[in-house]
Amino acid sequence: MAPKGKTIITCAVTGSIHTPSMSPHLPVTAQQIADAAIGAAEAGAAIVHLHARNPQDGRPDQTPQAFRPFLQLIKQRSDCVVNITTGGAPTMTIEERISPAATWQPEVASLNMGTMNFGLFPMLGRFESQLKYPWERDYLANKDIIFRNSFADIEHILATLGANGTRFEFECYDSAHLYNLKHFHDAGLVRGPLFIQTVFGLLGGIGAHPEDVMHMKRTADRLFGDQYRWSVLGAGRNQMPIAAMAAAMGGHVRVGLEDSLWAGPGKLAESNAQQVRQVRQIIEGLGLEIATPDEARDILSLKGADQVAF
Repeated sequence: MAPKGKTIITCAVTGSIHTPSMSPHLPVTAQQIADAAIGAAEAGAAIVHLHARNPQDGRPDQTPQAFRPFLQLIKQRSDCVVNITTGGAPTMTIEERISPAATWQPEVASLNMGTMNFGLFPMLGRFESQLKYPWERDYLANKDIIFRNSFADIEHILATLGANGTRFEFECYDSAHLYNLKHFHDAGLVRGPLFIQTVFGLLGGIGAHPEDVMHMKRTADRLFGDQYRWSVLGAGRNQMPIAAMAAAMGGHVRVGLEDSLWAGPGKLAESNAQQVRQVRQIIEGLGLEIATPDEARDILSLKGADQVAF
């Protein structure tokens, strides 16, 4: 699956799923996010996937101004590929979510490929006693979250960011999302190679059983043939087992504190770089090589770091 036999590691640095009280190692300030991203790149991540947070209480912040400081620091200190979220948080409007990527014109932006129920509330029972900020409990306890990604929303993101040469990490949480992507591909609104991130283990999406992984890959193979590059994201404790399975099958992998806070059973990861090193050990233990940032750019046909607006 991976051209040149190289495996791309993406590191999702902070995200919007976990709240800062869940782990003291979750980066929150711009300096922390920049340091975490650069550390992950130095450990072997070719791509860093970025959200921003309010430095006072850690809540998700999707203003372009919140992204500026760490984007500039990362570009000064690393040649990694920068991937800016358009997911933001499921409570945000589509215009809020798209604003940072539209402003900073990265090489890659994430794009969720369908509307879905989004259940974070199972985490509340485990972490409720340690939550420090009022917004955290309300955010996690909400059982009415519908993560909107309508066909109109997706088309708007494709047109707005595509005009700047940004390509996409297509996040597919279920097989229906692959069919949604097929619709846009057939309509000529996206072109290969498609970077498809299949997501496993979040409540509201497909599960994390090996058969679920195989089902998503078989479906993508049938729909897209050699026009896509496959990567996986396993949530929580599923992160490393699913990464290992996909790497053995020739896929790319995503790790990071956005997706999982853990480095092992009951053991919090101390950094994003720690998770990158863990998955790198798996990949290299399989006799595979990790991709450099420039090799990732070649594999995914990206525009290059000199074409961004930060």
